[in-house]
Amino acid sequence: MKTYLTRHMNIHTSRYKCSKCGKCYRDTGGLAVHRRIHSGDKPFGCSVCGKRFTRATSLTVHSRIHSGEKPYKCRLCDKAFALSGNLTVHLRMHTGDKPYKCSLCDKSFSTTSQMRIHERRIHSNIRSHSCFYCGNQFVTVTDLKRHVCVHTRAKPFLCRHCSECFGTVRQLKIHLLMSHNEGTWFTCHICLKKFSTKCHLKEHMQRHEGVKSYVCDECPKRFYRAFELKQHQLVHSDYRQFSCFLCSATFKSKQGAKKHIMKCSAVDVTSTCVL
Repeated sequence: MKTYLTRHMNIHTSRYKCSKCGKCYRDTGGLAVHRRIHSGDKPFGCSVCGKRFTRATSLTVHSRIHSGEKPYKCRLCDKAFALSGNLTVHLRMHTGDKPYKCSLCDKSFSTTSQMRIHERRIHSNIRSHSCFYCGNQFVTVTDLKRHVCVHTRAKPFLCRHCSECFGTVRQLKIHLLMSHNEGTWFTCHICLKKFSTKCHLKEHMQRHEGVKSYVCDECPKRFYRAFELKQHQLVHSDYRQFSCFLCSATFKSKQGAKKHIMKCSAVDVTSTCVL
């Protein structure tokens, strides 16, 4: 116990300070690894998709995406996870524990990251992450990365059972479940309909119960999903966050922008062929 206390106290008496950001470390090794963030040095590369990391441990965790290794197993069901943190969050599904509450509404969450993303997506208009290709702005880095795949068409996540590849881990997980029955289905106890994610099942159950939790603050309309409310709120706003990268047209919704870009791309190709 004394050893753990001594190690902990070293955090408060760290002698090695980063000259760039002021962050402190208790040894030169920790400081050296941290400096890679500022220098962009990522010596550890994935042999499958080429993604690079500042730490060997980060590469080990990432490699589980490709290998399918899940060393952290739930003691209450047969589900397993690649990260210990994901197992901790999963166990809250069995206990019903949601310790993190949104300060702006009554919604509770299993993790602080879920709560923060909820607060930014639902209660804030701040979009600080811009797309290099088209200028569209996003609430989180994850949203931006997912969007950039539309431009780059990168699909680094490969299925180990077939030749399919995907742009996100979530898409790969859904494919493994639907095509190879690998994973856990979430079943509605009322109509026995199956869903690939717990989130989709929860949204489905709200329709059985008639619960419309999301209320528009501009009109009396109510919705089952936050996404439906967000789409509806565009009716009351003049904000056009989506733009065509081929012309100057702007749109309120992603769907409207996609339809336009398909038509605009066809016109652009035709014009090029004529020339």
